[in-house]
Amino acid sequence: MQSNIFADLNNEVMSSNKKFNRYTVTAALPYANGPVHIGHLAGVYVPADIYVRFLRGKGQDVAFVCGSDEHGMAITLRAKKDGITPQEVVDKYHAIIKDSFQEFGISFDIYSRTSSKMHHETSASIFSKMYEAGNFETKVSSQYYDEENKQFLADRYIIGTCPNCSFDNAYGDQCERCGTSLSPSELINPKSALSGAEPVKRETKHWYLPMDQYESWLKDWILKEHTEWKPNVYGQCKSWLDNGLKPRAMTRDLDWGVSVPLQDAEGKVLYVWFDAPIGYISATKEWAHLNGKDWTPYWKNSDTKLIHFIGKDNIVFHCIIFPTILKASKEFILPENVPANEFLNLEGNKISTSKNWAVWLHEYLADFPGKEDVLRYVLCANAPEAYAKVL
Repeated sequence: MQSNIFADLNNEVMSSNKKFNRYTVTAALPYANGPVHIGHLAGVYVPADIYVRFLRGKGQDVAFVCGSDEHGMAITLRAKKDGITPQEVVDKYHAIIKDSFQEFGISFDIYSRTSSKMHHETSASIFSKMYEAGNFETKVSSQYYDEENKQFLADRYIIGTCPNCSFDNAYGDQCERCGTSLSPSELINPKSALSGAEPVKRETKHWYLPMDQYESWLKDWILKEHTEWKPNVYGQCKSWLDNGLKPRAMTRDLDWGVSVPLQDAEGKVLYVWFDAPIGYISATKEWAHLNGKDWTPYWKNSDTKLIHFIGKDNIVFHCIIFPTILKASKEFILPENVPANEFLNLEGNKISTSKNWAVWLHEYLADFPGKEDVLRYVLCANAPEAYAKVL
């Protein structure tokens, strides 16, 4: 099994149509609302680590970056549940996650976090440059508001029935059962995730990225230039593009996140899926600073190969939204591949942090000291796809 994996990886590195002098490999930023579980390892971190270790063994120049995703609904909901502040939540789980990865042996060059000063400055700078270039549309729209909690509801604060598959616990931005990208207004019988009450509509102003203006480019870039992508990734992208893209708000009415760097945006933060992928860039900058290196070739030079390892629930964000941000900014390279693996199930159900259904890595490490390679082998042997074929 191992010989086939490394033979295929060697073919991928040596037979590419492009000549790459360095590799930027990212692993999906885990939410700092809970520990890392074995589903995370199987789907993202073990395959990414295999690939990076192989590249290093071939003498390639690699930056392997990751970090905690510390903004968004999942963090604030955990804070409300635990009766603590969002900062206390992310501090707790960032430490657990970082220590678990280190003890397990995932060979990141840097494990950063999106609450860092470097990340806030990088995200705000990219947003400001895009704003000054006219990349956003300002719109006043009616959005859901929770009268009991006296706040607007971000997409994932709204739960309802999916209009596509009738799953009754779909989020306002995506159905986790069928993978359909949604907007809150499409949900049937929407409820506030905070209070459980039916939300009302109120007007608010936000800055939208006109995704529809990039639809033609995305079709050419993905559907024509990247037919080699995994079927689950290519298929989901094709489905979204065939259905047509709409402008998507890149700001939210929240008090936790990266503040929108505009004078008339008080009380608003950047959409978590605007700032979170930029965490790859800010982590690379931090790594370069710590090691006396220049970060720019790893994100701006055409002879760099950018690879995102993700779970399948993040395909739309890494293949549609983030590449559009990178394209609009006119500064950065685009991913050459986005291998997204299937979910690992536990007793027939998807492993889930929010539902507390998981085998937690930090508990495994405590219960079975020195058995890291045993778990790595079992996850590789039982993976629903061959890691050798993802690239």
